[in-house]
Amino acid sequence: MRSADRADHRVADRESRAALSQEAQQRLLGEFERALPDSDIVLLSDYGKGVLTEPVVAAAIAMARKAGKPVIVDPKSKSFAKYRGATVLTPNRHELQAACGFECLSDEEVVVGARRMLQDGICTTMVVTRGKDGMSVVPAAGAATHLRTTAREVFDVSGAGDTVAAAMALGLAAGGDIVEACTLANLAAGIVVGKPGTAIVTTGEITSALRPFDGRDEHQKLFSLENVRQLARDWHAQGLKVAFANGCFDLLHPGHISLIDQARRTADRLIVGLNSDLSIRRLKGPTRPVQNEVARATVLASLKSVDAVVIFAEDTPLTLIDALEPDVLVKGADYSIDQVVGADLVQRRGGRVVLAELVPGHSTTETLKRVGSNDRP
Repeated sequence: MRSADRADHRVADRESRAALSQEAQQRLLGEFERALPDSDIVLLSDYGKGVLTEPVVAAAIAMARKAGKPVIVDPKSKSFAKYRGATVLTPNRHELQAACGFECLSDEEVVVGARRMLQDGICTTMVVTRGKDGMSVVPAAGAATHLRTTAREVFDVSGAGDTVAAAMALGLAAGGDIVEACTLANLAAGIVVGKPGTAIVTTGEITSALRPFDGRDEHQKLFSLENVRQLARDWHAQGLKVAFANGCFDLLHPGHISLIDQARRTADRLIVGLNSDLSIRRLKGPTRPVQNEVARATVLASLKSVDAVVIFAEDTPLTLIDALEPDVLVKGADYSIDQVVGADLVQRRGGRVVLAELVPGHSTTETLKRVGSNDRP
């Protein structure tokens, strides 16, 4: 690497952990106060980068408590004193050990360590994330609850703590109690660590993971990635051919039905990959999709030609195709084979790519245009 390149690299990676200036802290708190009335819950995620200073944290917690908003804190400081007054703290096991001063490996040790913090009045409930051992919910009063991990295969733990905090906040804001919210968070964390790299969890993945899977329920068609991968393996072990098709399938129309029926005729089983809401917004803009991912998945699952539906959050289904190893990859004939994502992967494995005939005159975009024109006076 040239010296100039090294210099550029240093500039790109430079980081300051200095506390925000007094002016910046006041501006930040001003924005926080303005956003507070429209919020159901407050989540403070402390990365120790100089933004959540002690004055900022204290002021934010005080404002939230005055407004009657619960406060969840994902801590980073070795001392939890700066978070005093929070509703819930979500330290990992190592952070709890650093704060309480002794090892917290067993359920009993975790409870003792958490109770020490709770007795100091730091928060109302301590939720300790414990990696492969799941998480422990320790309230100031009453018995602790230990939730075991739901992950069956771990690819990457990056972002698991953020997922726990976000899912817990969502559960509490929706009206769940702390154990219900933590059960949701534990489930979400189990999904996200089963994905490579920093990933997100969709509502469809959580919905499908909440349904018990034994590979035999013919009425269950909405699957998590882990379960649909096992399903595909089972089908292959039975000597069945598996086809895969994907799309947004927003406002299902005859063109969609035709593509799905054609795809099903190419194999013994058909798995449909469905773009998540977030991926559709990235691809098609903020006004799409018209129907959310759970609604779209439910409609697809009602079709006789569809054997399984799995929601994916990426812009393309390449990771999904790699995991499922379909025998046939189906896409509309408005693509050429060299434009089909995953075509080379399927063909290298001995599979084939099929371009389905299109039904002219049908598209979600054109349907929405017609609806818009009919709404005009």
